[in-house]
Amino acid sequence: MPAASGRCGGSGRCPDRRARPPPRSSVPLSAQDTVDRLLRLHFRDGRTRVNADAQLLVAELLKVFVREAAARAARQAQAEDLKKVDTEHLEKALPQLLLDF
Repeated sequence: MPAASGRCGGSGRCPDRRARPPPRSSVPLSAQDTVDRLLRLHFRDGRTRVNADAQLLVAELLKVFVREAAARAARQAQAEDLKKVDTEHLEKALPQLLLDF
């Protein structure tokens, strides 16, 4: 059977781009790079692009979401008369937070 040619480089099989995570680096990512990676995790088509304004908007939304989650978790810990916030407090606050967003 002849090998297929075209976009897959003649191998007949195209590698799944989502199968391997990007290489990890010890260099911290910028906010824009982090948002870009988060968005690309859920794109079905690797050619999907997001313009810079949309990335900034998503970054700002994520920043507000994380701050609100932390504040609600802290209030939950205070309601339980605890000085330390734990993941349990976040888990208790998360359902309403998701509904609010």
